Amino acid sequence: MRQLGVCLVTAMTAVTGAALLASSPASAAVSRPATASSATSTSTEYIVLQDAGSGALAAKAAVEKAGGTVVSENTELGYVVARSSNAGFQAAVNADRSVVGAAANRIIGQAPKEQQASQFQVEKLRAAAKAVRHGGGEGASSEPLADLQWDMKQIDATKKGSYARQTGSSKVLVGIIDTGVDGTHPDVAPNFSTKLSRNFVTDMPDIDGPCEVSTCKDPANEDDDGHGTHVASTIGAPINGIGIAGVAPDVTLVNIRAGQDSGYFFLEPTLEALTYAGDIGVDVVNMSYYVDPWLFNCTSNPADSPAEQREQQVIRTATQRALNYARNKGVLPVSAEGNESTDLNNPTTDDTSPDYPADAAKLRTVDNSCINVPAESKGVLTVSSTARSLRKAYYSNYGTEETDIAAPGGDAYDTPTNTLDYTGMILAAYPKSLAVLNGDIDSAGEPTTPAVVKSCKGKVCAYYQYLQGTSMASPHATGVAALVVSQFGSKDKSGLGLNPDKTEAKVLKSATETACPNPRTYHYTIVRSTGTTTLDATCEGPKADNGFYGHGIINALAAVSGKL
Repeated sequence: MRQLGVCLVTAMTAVTGAALLASSPASAAVSRPATASSATSTSTEYIVLQDAGSGALAAKAAVEKAGGTVVSENTELGYVVARSSNAGFQAAVNADRSVVGAAANRIIGQAPKEQQASQFQVEKLRAAAKAVRHGGGEGASSEPLADLQWDMKQIDATKKGSYARQTGSSKVLVGIIDTGVDGTHPDVAPNFSTKLSRNFVTDMPDIDGPCEVSTCKDPANEDDDGHGTHVASTIGAPINGIGIAGVAPDVTLVNIRAGQDSGYFFLEPTLEALTYAGDIGVDVVNMSYYVDPWLFNCTSNPADSPAEQREQQVIRTATQRALNYARNKGVLPVSAEGNESTDLNNPTTDDTSPDYPADAAKLRTVDNSCINVPAESKGVLTVSSTARSLRKAYYSNYGTEETDIAAPGGDAYDTPTNTLDYTGMILAAYPKSLAVLNGDIDSAGEPTTPAVVKSCKGKVCAYYQYLQGTSMASPHATGVAALVVSQFGSKDKSGLGLNPDKTEAKVLKSATETACPNPRTYHYTIVRSTGTTTLDATCEGPKADNGFYGHGIINALAAVSGKL
């Protein structure tokens, strides 16, 4: 698949100038179309966004006039979902001045696609040898796999650090907008809210494979991709004698699923997820996706047709409305910055958009007026990724205007020889069903790859996988924000709450300022069994706020210390 993995990238993905390509664990093991090009339908759904000064009736009238049917509406954000088989529907709606425009409610956002290590035998053996050397030492917590959590040590989320002062409150709600969360995982279940969790998507057999349930709507405690579970446990895996501990091990985790099993995100579920987060009193929400089909959303790019320009405007405006709504309701949105190794403050070309439908991509010249959504949307805490050595991870996007904060996301090639070491990635929960499906554990329940680790407590065993990406960085920042709310929040209708402006300010102020490298252009060398790749990234800005680290690397202990 040509989709750019905004949220996460495995150690195996090739660095090309613009993108890091990956595929999901589920899609690697199940026979599924590689792209959505096989999807067929006699009609198309559209998001019709009403103008700020007009009401829902105007949007409905525009839909009916263009020959469509209104399916549903979101009065909070000001849009209707319409369906039409008329090829000229979108153009007709766009010509109506009472609405902002129409965007096809198709696959427009994608969570990461994992590519498992079992496909790379040489690198598997190399990683296994190194994993032995990295064992031992003082663990981040009392959990069995704490020695492998270098990421928690980097941000001072340890038993002598933030855990000694604040482990989070169950009254603090953390939303995970992703492909789902395995609420039955032993290192997620104690903090998982089945009552509040929701699934806003319906499986589509043409892109997701056969439905697991008759209604094609999975339970809200299921994750058939694996990414959302990894993110959730990084945020809030409990200290319970098995596996790992999260940044905020006592907060409540809420699955707000907006992604398909295959890893795709449709626009409407994404908007509905943010609306729901605001309505139920979520305090912090983790967003591990970017809005497709455009890597960069430009509203007046000469390379795009008028319809494409309008579509990008709708995506930008609708997403911003949803973010504004959530934030005004007390939610702090946290986003991964992306894995294209691109200076978002100075993008130059985009040869991957639109990435849907298949083969629609074209080469576009882009500039800083074009934005990556939601990483560059307003009101979002945007997170870049660091390696174990504190260097910016090779794949992580950066930019002086875009990077707010940095957090550990892993870098498997941050080694003396620039070769693969899984332990330089982030270890977090892995659904057993997927581990079995992908052949990552054998019939006896033992891992078949060093990318997967097993932990047992009595007769209960759980599995964990190494992943890397800005998707892994973002939940660390989300966890720290949840600790801030736990420490400084006050009682509200959903438990504890804190103005997101104050939460964000505390996270930024407490970060460990980290200067640009010297020299400012960092030369990366990545040695794989298939060859060597090099790339450069230039850091700009002062120590207190620069393109690689923003205000600095998050620090959990500092965030919960002192006064607000």
